[in-house]
Amino acid sequence: MWQSISKNTKIIFIAIGLLIAILFFSSLNNKSDLINEKKAFELLKDSEVEKVLVKDPYIYLYVEDNSYKVPKDAMDLEKLFSLSIVEYDEDSTESIDIFIFLLLLITIVYIFYSMKASRRIEEKLTIREHEENNGFNHDTQLIKAQHSLVNFSDVAGVGGVKEELKEIIDFLKNPDKYTEFDISLPKGVLLVGPPGVGKTLIAKAVAGEAEVPFFYQSAASFVQIYVGMGAKRVSELFARAKEMAPSIIFIDEIDAVGKSRGGQNNEEREATLNQLLTEMDGFEESSGVMVLAATNKIEMLDDALLRSGRFDRRVHIGLPDFEERVATIRLYLKSKMHQIDVEKVARLTIGFNSAALATLINEAALHALRLNKHVMEDGDVEAVREKVLLGKFKIQNFSEHERRIQALYQAAKAITAAWLEVEFEKIGILSSHFVPHHNEILSKTALDNELKVLLAGRIATKNLYAELFSNAKDDIKAAKALAYQITEEFYMTEDYLSSPDHSAQLLAEAHDEVVTLLSKLDAVVVIVKEYLLDNESITMKQTKELINEIF
Repeated sequence: MWQSISKNTKIIFIAIGLLIAILFFSSLNNKSDLINEKKAFELLKDSEVEKVLVKDPYIYLYVEDNSYKVPKDAMDLEKLFSLSIVEYDEDSTESIDIFIFLLLLITIVYIFYSMKASRRIEEKLTIREHEENNGFNHDTQLIKAQHSLVNFSDVAGVGGVKEELKEIIDFLKNPDKYTEFDISLPKGVLLVGPPGVGKTLIAKAVAGEAEVPFFYQSAASFVQIYVGMGAKRVSELFARAKEMAPSIIFIDEIDAVGKSRGGQNNEEREATLNQLLTEMDGFEESSGVMVLAATNKIEMLDDALLRSGRFDRRVHIGLPDFEERVATIRLYLKSKMHQIDVEKVARLTIGFNSAALATLINEAALHALRLNKHVMEDGDVEAVREKVLLGKFKIQNFSEHERRIQALYQAAKAITAAWLEVEFEKIGILSSHFVPHHNEILSKTALDNELKVLLAGRIATKNLYAELFSNAKDDIKAAKALAYQITEEFYMTEDYLSSPDHSAQLLAEAHDEVVTLLSKLDAVVVIVKEYLLDNESITMKQTKELINEIF
């Protein structure tokens, strides 16, 4: 315990102990009983006195078990000094008292200044810690690498994502194989998807599969209150990753630092973004450093981040469909005793992301435990489902009637896109993943086809239900923006002039063409709708196969 006490505290304890000892010994002389001259000479006569000491202003007589004092002026000194046992120390009392006083004073002063110095050191340490936490002093702050223990076996329901990232893993494990053939892989991979779908877990799984160091940073931690500190932190991060290459840098929520420049600018954020762009430009594909980043707001990112040579590969991670939820639930139940119908639970949890599914299974296990059950059952899941729905996770969950409306809506979009060759990766009941085009020159036909896909869902649901629904709001908003862009920005009009009427006319023409197309493909719409109700998502290839079965 004594070793754990600081040096200054030890010194203060020793000084206090010394002070107490001085006070104790200085008080010993004051314990002698005061007697008169007669009593003193009686003691001397009876030979009970072992020693006599003269100290102004008293004469002290020491017997076996006690001591006495007599005022010096009250004694016959000549008679007293004739005794051999007398010791004369007339000046000692004053010198000892002065010594004690000075020692006490020095001790008190030392304790005071020791405590003051200790407070100063604590204040300096507090200030230094505050500065380091706020990015003011990063010279002494070591950016540490993690060694991920997560593998793809720990991540369920993202089969397509795994396939896209296997190439990255192989590059990190066998870089010579790629450099030998002068193959350049992307420097940056952007994981795009809503919150809770497992972007960070996937990045850790990539590092775990490749068995390389993993540097995790939240983009928000780069944006410091001190100008220049964010850029310095980025520089240190990349320098450290290069030292330990091959390695992975993962920047979470990159939109916090990578927002489009312009408008209300933040000088520190822009400096940090510029440094990030510089670092990504500064290392070669063969450096062995792979940068992964995650965002759920790709539309907010600066164009410079998305251009070739930076985050030029994008991996979209959507909400899990039925099969993916089945795989995820089985993974979370793997180490739990249960009698749960996994497929039934998967159908009850449309709209749940992987984080929400993890919470659901954990809450169900707690519910079973509270009931003193040894095995989880379907009833435990059903009992906590509403709690998860209304709790931490914001989940889009449909009733059976709403599912049928949404399935028809998305089926119409998938069929229109496949028929008009508007590429998409996957269209599900809850999401649509279209392949973004990067062409500098876009044809009006291609843009018109995109416009038709955006209108298809609303047209199909209105035809069947004779009603308009709110689920079309985002697509109609995007359609209006695209029609405006075609006429007002690209000037794709026959007379080189544009007006609001041109946009309205473009929308009306696209609407009429989609009505005609869907009436022709009505049988396929029904088939794809049922496919979505069973499987919750469909690819472009699968959609074309269903169309070819009819035509």
